[in-house]
Amino acid sequence: MATVYDVPPEKLIEELSQKLKNMPEFTPPEWAPYVKTGVHKEKAPLQPDWWQKRVSAIFRSICVDGPAGVSRLRGKYGGSQDRGSKPYRAVKGSGSIIRTALQQLEDAGLVKKSDEGRTVTSEGQSLLDNTAYEILKDMAKDNPELSKYL
Repeated sequence: MATVYDVPPEKLIEELSQKLKNMPEFTPPEWAPYVKTGVHKEKAPLQPDWWQKRVSAIFRSICVDGPAGVSRLRGKYGGSQDRGSKPYRAVKGSGSIIRTALQQLEDAGLVKKSDEGRTVTSEGQSLLDNTAYEILKDMAKDNPELSKYL
């Protein structure tokens, strides 16, 4: 059986975001078209489906690096801030975006709270593994050597 570690992260996040689009729990908040993803950004995201991609990336991050909380994920999704003539400096990403995404993942039953932070539930792990299996199956059509990993 394929796992999250067996497929490229970009493909997994893209495929997972398509699945999350069909779930009613993952609708973007009303403020999503106007918000920046952190203080280090100048503009809001331009992609119309950026919310589902961010939720998918956070979901994958919790699976790979978890258990994780809002603060750790803010550090992961932060960047470097242009401070004019002063040197750039590392800043954290938006906590509201991450917090809302985690709440949506909890409402869907894919993530649960624990003492150490958020962890992936068995339903969430099943969704991630099944998505990874589908991606690996598609990749095996082009590259037959990958079929031994199915």
